[in-house]
Amino acid sequence: MSELSETSVATQQRSPHLLSRWSWRELWQGQLWPVAVALTLIIACVFALSALVVRVEKIMTDQGRSVLAADLVLVSGNPIDDGILASASQRGLTVSAQTRFGTMAFSDENMQLVSVKAVANDFPLRGNLALSSGGAARVQSQHVQPGELWLAERLFSLLAVKEGDDVMVGDAQFTVSGLIAQDPELSFNPFSQMPAVLIHYDDIARTGAVQLGGRVQYRMYFVGADDAVASFRQSIELQAGQRWISESTQGRTGDLIDRARQYLSLTLILVIIMASATLVLTCQHYTTSRRETVAMMKSLGARKAWLWRWLAGQLLMLFAFAAVLGVGLGALLETLLRLPLGDILPDPLPPMGLMPVLTSILVALLVAIPGMGISLIKLVNTPAIAVMQPEGSAQSGSGLFSVSQASPWRFGLVLVPLGALLIWFGDNTLMWLTLLGLAVMLFLLAVIGVAVVALLRKKRWGPAMQLALSRIGRSPLATGAQLAALTASLMLLAVIWLLRTDLLADWQQTLPSDAPNVFALNISEAETQPYLAALDEQNIAHSSMYPVIRGRLVASNGKQFLKGTQTQQDNTNTRVESDQEQSDEALRRELNFTWRESPPVHNKVIAGAWGGEGTVSVEQGIAERLRIQVGDELAFTVNSQPFSAMVGSIRQVEWRNMRPNFYFIFSPDVVAELPATFLVSFRIGADQSPLLNQLGRDYPTVSLMDLRIMASRIQLMLQQVSLSLSVLAALGVVSGLLLVLTLLRLGLSQRQQEMKLYRTLGASRQRISATVWSEYGMMALIAGLMATMGAEGMVAALVHFGFELSPQWHPSLWLGLPVIAVGLVLALAQSMLPKLLQPLKS
Repeated sequence: MSELSETSVATQQRSPHLLSRWSWRELWQGQLWPVAVALTLIIACVFALSALVVRVEKIMTDQGRSVLAADLVLVSGNPIDDGILASASQRGLTVSAQTRFGTMAFSDENMQLVSVKAVANDFPLRGNLALSSGGAARVQSQHVQPGELWLAERLFSLLAVKEGDDVMVGDAQFTVSGLIAQDPELSFNPFSQMPAVLIHYDDIARTGAVQLGGRVQYRMYFVGADDAVASFRQSIELQAGQRWISESTQGRTGDLIDRARQYLSLTLILVIIMASATLVLTCQHYTTSRRETVAMMKSLGARKAWLWRWLAGQLLMLFAFAAVLGVGLGALLETLLRLPLGDILPDPLPPMGLMPVLTSILVALLVAIPGMGISLIKLVNTPAIAVMQPEGSAQSGSGLFSVSQASPWRFGLVLVPLGALLIWFGDNTLMWLTLLGLAVMLFLLAVIGVAVVALLRKKRWGPAMQLALSRIGRSPLATGAQLAALTASLMLLAVIWLLRTDLLADWQQTLPSDAPNVFALNISEAETQPYLAALDEQNIAHSSMYPVIRGRLVASNGKQFLKGTQTQQDNTNTRVESDQEQSDEALRRELNFTWRESPPVHNKVIAGAWGGEGTVSVEQGIAERLRIQVGDELAFTVNSQPFSAMVGSIRQVEWRNMRPNFYFIFSPDVVAELPATFLVSFRIGADQSPLLNQLGRDYPTVSLMDLRIMASRIQLMLQQVSLSLSVLAALGVVSGLLLVLTLLRLGLSQRQQEMKLYRTLGASRQRISATVWSEYGMMALIAGLMATMGAEGMVAALVHFGFELSPQWHPSLWLGLPVIAVGLVLALAQSMLPKLLQPLKS
């Protein structure tokens, strides 16, 4: 470009064809390759990640809906109005009805309280219902027909029946059709479960069990297009006793899916941030390398308009090239990312549609506008005098992080992606918390980094280290920017992996390996010791025996719940009842109470103290919802018998661990005299069904809740989500490593001119190498330690405020991340130093 003449510039300005050819040659032979690679990286990573996110989210959603047996379920304590069904039909939704009720089942020999599910022909609308009959030659069916009766496995032994026998359900006589091998609907409340039977919806009237005022639950199942289901749900105003169930509200599975979605979104955001930083760095490097060229062109008569056409041609070809290559590489990367999931992903895979392509190109464009535009505006505004004036003489600092004297209005381009973020993630608290935390963290890390370097410079070091520290501390602003950029890249990749680790650790508590999978209920006091002895004889691990009574919470400090009245005149205790209290489900049904001398080992007391006569320990969630505090006086009723207790402690309860848990645990003196039954939980293997049946025969009045099938299904879902998040986390870490390597590579490249100066002044190759090793080793160590602190703080905030989990400490990170940082720097320096020192050879 130094051979450019004024005539050639004028000719190029007059000839669009020659301008295009020149732009193409500049693209292939100039310094735009790093920018093209960065854009390709953004498009490929966003495409691969968004495509995998779309597939995994659809899979998780389908998994969640399969355990609902539908896309959306309406649960009601009263018959559901026909207008709701009409509204669903108008939107093209498929509807299936179900009624649930409890009643007695009678065989010739025994009787048993059962939970009846009366279902329609098309149940389930999602998932699989497996019904098995036919003796040795089993025949599988997926739908219940009129007149059929299907029993849970345990009922065959409890009722002493086999296929073909007659069983009375309420007033109706049925012939046993066979076994319920698999029911898609999961239920997690062992206290309210009874052995299940399936009958057809048309046979409800024959049973005579559904009576006015009886405890009956009505359900409607809906399936259809997502937008139609969402529109239908918004159009329905729920009445008292009604609620929706969807994949995001279904207990453990809903919690799992919701947090997995949050992690997927967060990972995508962090990958975009890191890829964007890579683009900004490479574009700044390009701007620096072409500054003298632009100055030369201006000195020979090139105008800004022509320069913009010249650059626009290059950038248009560059973006088209990056889009094609990025989408292609992204598709390949998404395929590779799915390889570890091959055994658990469904076949065929859910389609990903065009959204990943559009998203990746749009994200790259939004990032490129400020990422490239700010640097290019600076480049076009380069004065002609810059041909003779080095960039560093007109600026504070040098290199990639120099401070330009150009007009600051160009930084307004940052508002373009920020506006898109506002539209795209306007109500995503987790995303804004991440960005705000990252911005604050960057500022703090930059300040800390500069302070650490200043402190180190006060100490006496060897010549190489002294020269390295002098180089680092030459410009506090540039040093702070360099350390902040390196620290941020290390911190972000650590955040992605630590969040994944914390989420998986939390999900392991959803169903720990030793979680009980059978509950024995309704054990009489006389049977407690024999029953425990029977379990011990078979070496079955079990919980303590818990007494259970059923009652209601009716008042707090003299204030009656659900009635809106105030019975106590003390103004200090007067408070207005909230809508949340009025609608809290725990107030509208009987709860399971128990009493203990000591707290359960799987509960944690977080306020007050355990024990004391006349006290009750309250679960944290219900205490927060009903504003119950330590020292409050609570009133209860059991079988219309009132009693009260003072709140002695608040407990943190992990409801997902499938262990016996209670809202209220009393001191024995409060309720020990009330009649109670007992429960115990234990764990048996898949091959121990005969033992379970033997317990059912030996203790016919004890209800056994076998949750093994449900537990295995949760474990499968957990496995799918965990492996998917591990793959996504690995992709995020790879993106972070690419950013770190790009940052270090460009930083080392800019040292080449300084190395020439050092050599001219008589510095040896060994001294120059030692100085570079010391400089970047020290920066890597400082950045690694600061990234560790930043990652711990950021993960703690995200886990607590975003995922509503308890923050964890990560001791291995404090050693691992600094070692990784130093290792990356040393490896890169080892590979680049010989090339950088090549011009110095004699």
